[in-house]
Amino acid sequence: MPISSPQQLLNKIPLFNSLSDSDLESLSECVRLQSLKKGQTLFRKGDEGSSLYIIKQGTIKIVLPSRLGDEVIVTIFSEGDFFGEMALFDGKPRSADALAMESTKIYILSRKDFLLFLHSNINAMESILSQLTKRLRDTDDFLEGTCFLNVSARLAKKLLDLAGSYGRQDADSVYIDLDLTQKELGDMIGSTRESINKELKILRDKGLITMQENKIQIIDMARLKRRAY
Repeated sequence: MPISSPQQLLNKIPLFNSLSDSDLESLSECVRLQSLKKGQTLFRKGDEGSSLYIIKQGTIKIVLPSRLGDEVIVTIFSEGDFFGEMALFDGKPRSADALAMESTKIYILSRKDFLLFLHSNINAMESILSQLTKRLRDTDDFLEGTCFLNVSARLAKKLLDLAGSYGRQDADSVYIDLDLTQKELGDMIGSTRESINKELKILRDKGLITMQENKIQIIDMARLKRRAY
């Protein structure tokens, strides 16, 4: 069933799923809806951080720009995901860029309204602390992989991660339901488009994946896992 209201979406997020119906209703009255076109910027690194974002529809990528003009995609958020929670607590500037990868609709909850709500709800406070810890661990994993794994292993690991987050089971294979260019894949693991092109060809030739345009289907998860570690 399509998500049609802020309250329905809030209820699907771990941060809020322990709240009562009345608390969810109260919180949902604080959010506003914003629409983004493909490629449109939600915020830039250095912008004031004062909101939590919850994706109703579409996809947002979080990007770290480099001095050379390239970018590193830290993570990708899709329907039901939330982000921006750190700025809700400290109000400090954004540490990365956020851009829409497709037409996207996003709910926005202001820092002021969110903190007022948290002050009266300890369960929500505990949940967001747990989510913050997970994000920090994900960042540690990303940095460790960039430093110590070769491109083949990093790509295999990233494809497995994407399959876990966006995969759709199709018989014995997993279809990654996400439109990613080779440059975006390279940005996610700190590599070049040329290297990604070469590695994807190797995976296809070995029968581990198939591709149609920018869509990837993993057809041998076991062998792909062996390449990742």
